[in-house]
Amino acid sequence: MIRERISGVRDDARREAGFAQLMDHLPPMEFERCVARYGGNHKVKSFTCMDQYLCMAFAQLTFRESLRDIEACLRSQSEGLYHMRIRGRISRNTLATANATRKWRIYAEFAQRLIGIARKLYAEEPFGFDLANTAYALDSTTTDLSSSPFPGGAVSLD
Repeated sequence: MIRERISGVRDDARREAGFAQLMDHLPPMEFERCVARYGGNHKVKSFTCMDQYLCMAFAQLTFRESLRDIEACLRSQSEGLYHMRIRGRISRNTLATANATRKWRIYAEFAQRLIGIARKLYAEEPFGFDLANTAYALDSTTTDLSSSPFPGGAVSLD
């Protein structure tokens, strides 16, 4: 509360602004090409593929754990959704339907295009490995490996 008064900006507003700034770096035309290729917005009235992508990206970056959690978090910031570039109405049913019916290839292809852009940007960087022969495993789940449940950080993922 004191920090809000001092800075004049709520933490939620900072989070919204940071998310919008991060999403500004995404190439919208590349995303739209992926959506068009797979007909992702065919017969869609309000909750577009971009809305779905932004909701799920926000959920991933803010460690949301369920559709109910995503809905509650985004609805609590309803004033800022426009600034976060989310135009569709947020509900669990809408998110569940979009996640179940939209083609995953839209997002996989977009991820591949982002990886291609990153490779060009970092082609001359000395990473210690060859970017041309790198394999990527994309997974949307998050795993919190804090030291409390795993003493010494030793984790076996067999």
